Amino acid sequence: MINDKKVLFSGMQATGNLTLGNYLGALKNWLTLSDEYECFYSVVDLHSITVRQNPAELRKSARNLLTLYIAAGLDPKKNCIYYQSHVSGHAELAWILNCFTYMGELNRMTQFKDKSAKHADNINAGLFTYPVLMAADILLYQTDVVPVGIDQMQHLELTRNIAERFNNIYGDVFTVPEAYVGKVGAKIMSLQDPTRKMSKSDENPNASIYLMDDPDTIMRKFKRAVTDSEGYVSYRDEQPGVKNLIEIYCACTGKTPDEAVKEFEGKGYGELKPAVAESVISVLKPLQDEFARLSRDKAYIDSIIKENAEKANYFATKTLRKVQRKVGFPDRSGKKKERETPASMNIICRKSTGKVFCQTNSRNQEK
Repeated sequence: MINDKKVLFSGMQATGNLTLGNYLGALKNWLTLSDEYECFYSVVDLHSITVRQNPAELRKSARNLLTLYIAAGLDPKKNCIYYQSHVSGHAELAWILNCFTYMGELNRMTQFKDKSAKHADNINAGLFTYPVLMAADILLYQTDVVPVGIDQMQHLELTRNIAERFNNIYGDVFTVPEAYVGKVGAKIMSLQDPTRKMSKSDENPNASIYLMDDPDTIMRKFKRAVTDSEGYVSYRDEQPGVKNLIEIYCACTGKTPDEAVKEFEGKGYGELKPAVAESVISVLKPLQDEFARLSRDKAYIDSIIKENAEKANYFATKTLRKVQRKVGFPDRSGKKKERETPASMNIICRKSTGKVFCQTNSRNQEK
């Protein structure tokens, strides 16, 4: 608990381009959670290097993702939005938790098997212990709830097992997290294979709508979307391609599937596809415009990166020091006592044209 709120943690990898599925299925639903939870949203760039990355591209992708978080509507004053790599506690805690995780548990992780098959030329130890770093991400902030999809439930169960194992040995150290049960985001499937989720790593560029796709590209991809030979609009499992288009249309317009089917009654796919594309273009344009504006404001984004890293480090250090003491590491003597609150949570002073502005939680004062 922080500020009498339960803690929620989530994050996305800093590789590839976010898709419409990422936005409608997760990011869009994060926007109101800060009213109920103390939220930590990480750009998980440490996870990204289990696969070889171009350093310059990784840095650019990480900054773009953090900027997208804000452009999508996440308030960086109400939510802690930060780079995982800027909080060393993630890696430090992961090493300790590695020593409380069994090989058999990691061998059972299905995602390791899947990723090993995709990257057979680089099956590294980081890929194998990836779930332990995920556990550290969550436990570092004494997280109460984690929004997870079905494909991540196995990792959350491992996190719970590690936390309970540690607590059984050393006492009440970690909060044992639960899966977040709330509003379910739209499940957006591939435009080329509607039996699979839309993915930012799909090798077929026509399969996914990326958040930065321009209107012409979006329209072209929807016109090429796989449907069927039935020729009429219906919301049923037997027509997965059409069902997916209706799901997208409803997520963008707020209509129900029944309302959408009625709207396109007697019409064919030639009318459905452009309508879905237009609804997506309308949803993405404000986000794209805000992303472009924020990207030009380098000083603002830099300030958010600094302030939120301080906040994340503060809470991470509280947990990490407790864990280190429990396992028997020497106290850090001779160092200054950790300050009680990071600058970004208390007072931020900065010089601008010879003046000092002091910003508290709710007001600015010029001195």
